[in-house]
Amino acid sequence: MDLNNYATMDPVMLMSIVNMKLRDEFDSLEDLVRYYDIDTAILCTRLEEAGFTYIEDANQFR
Repeated sequence: MDLNNYATMDPVMLMSIVNMKLRDEFDSLEDLVRYYDIDTAILCTRLEEAGFTYIEDANQFR
């Protein structure tokens, strides 16, 4: 799955993809956003508006 359209993607699908990538490919949110050249504020805001919060200790949005 690609994150190129993260700014317009369905937020539940976005959370699922981001969590999968965090679990399988990246040790931190910072690594993921750097790799995909994603704006952290936009990503987090979109997910927060859908009710998801990044839990750093778990390295997941919940």
